[in-house]
Amino acid sequence: MDELQTLTPRQIVAELDKYIIGQNDAKRSVAIALRNRWRRQRVSDKLREEIMPNNIILIGPTGVGKTEIARRISKLAHAPFIKVEASKFTEVGYVGRDVESMIRDLTDLAVAMVRSEKTATVQEQAVQLANERLVDLLMPPLKQQTRIVTSQSEAEEAEKAMEEEAAKMEKKRHNSREKIRQQLLEGKLEEGMVEMDVASDGMPMMQVITPVGVEELGINLQDIVGNLFPKKMKRRKMKVSEARPVLAQEEAQKLIDMDQVVKEAIGRVENSGIVFLDEIDKIAGAKSTVGPDVSREGVQRDLLPVVEGTNVFTKYGMVKTDHVLFIASGAFHVSKPSDLIPELQGRFPIRVELSSLTAEDFVRILTEPENALIKQYIAMLGTDGVELFFEKEAITEIANIASQVNERTENIGARRLHTVLTALLEDILFDVPDQRSGKIVITAEHVKSTLKDIVEDEDLSRYIL
Repeated sequence: MDELQTLTPRQIVAELDKYIIGQNDAKRSVAIALRNRWRRQRVSDKLREEIMPNNIILIGPTGVGKTEIARRISKLAHAPFIKVEASKFTEVGYVGRDVESMIRDLTDLAVAMVRSEKTATVQEQAVQLANERLVDLLMPPLKQQTRIVTSQSEAEEAEKAMEEEAAKMEKKRHNSREKIRQQLLEGKLEEGMVEMDVASDGMPMMQVITPVGVEELGINLQDIVGNLFPKKMKRRKMKVSEARPVLAQEEAQKLIDMDQVVKEAIGRVENSGIVFLDEIDKIAGAKSTVGPDVSREGVQRDLLPVVEGTNVFTKYGMVKTDHVLFIASGAFHVSKPSDLIPELQGRFPIRVELSSLTAEDFVRILTEPENALIKQYIAMLGTDGVELFFEKEAITEIANIASQVNERTENIGARRLHTVLTALLEDILFDVPDQRSGKIVITAEHVKSTLKDIVEDEDLSRYIL
């Protein structure tokens, strides 16, 4: 969270504005929640443990920006972050993943994050050590000299001669080594070949039982049996330029204290971890639900202690979830937040309703964000030497058509723009570069004529758009 501490809630919202149009209430709530993570770290130890995260539920139809907010938070927070779908969990005792696996996955991500950071700090030293190993690999092998002796005097004379020869050889090898090191540093040996031992892939048969069972226990079976069997190595020939990253990675791992990495990673998960729980409405069963409730109320009851605060067993040790921030989201067009069990509702005190998108919002979504769809298509066709240009009226027409189709069929929000643009540009994308080149201008008339049949035929628009 170190980089986030310089961002105020207003600045966080400004960063989100670069990619997400509208939904200011949701952005404000998320920005406050992120800033509060940093604020809590600065509170005195006694009070810090009492400050609980204000978990959030984002409520709104599909395609209005809930998942996009999650994606941008993960890049902005610089904290352990995981996005999971609530619908993939099942109640404990049934085949499927249990809710605690999200914390184990979050811990895995945190360990990888910290290891990557530590590796970056020792990278320069690791490369130096890798270069020394490359020099050893590039050195010609020593030639063993033998001499037959028949008397004691000859033996003494031979021993003395061998010592002198060894001293000369040592000096010669030292000079050769310095010469090779210099050439290596100057980049003159990058195409040279070296032969070295590299670790082969792990035992594939272990993967047969890991998707369920052992993985859910938070245990890495490879770690358990790793000490029982020697690591399998294989001899490979490769260029110096290819061997250096491999050797540098090996040296970096030796320089890193993994115990310290794990300790820091668990600390980050416990104090700044964020879980984005998508599609939570899929586990909000209506009161009239009968029969086995494998993926609804049972999952809610399993989720409750994790959100409330519990200890989760992972392969790195116990992880407390008391201060993990949970941001849930769902369309809630069939069920309502009140259909969640009361205890779980109480764990998400902040509720933010996202508004449906209008044609005016679609115009802004097509043009303003840094990753706007129109900018993406212009950039892609630019790789084929084609200059694609959209007139302002054409963009307005695209937005209007997307809005109309959303009203007449299923409302899938901004995702409709993907399908509309794909249908509009299909012929152009197919013909470039064979039959079209230069500048292509998309006008309002072109949009209307291309999409006319699809928009007018409701059955066709339902299946194509």
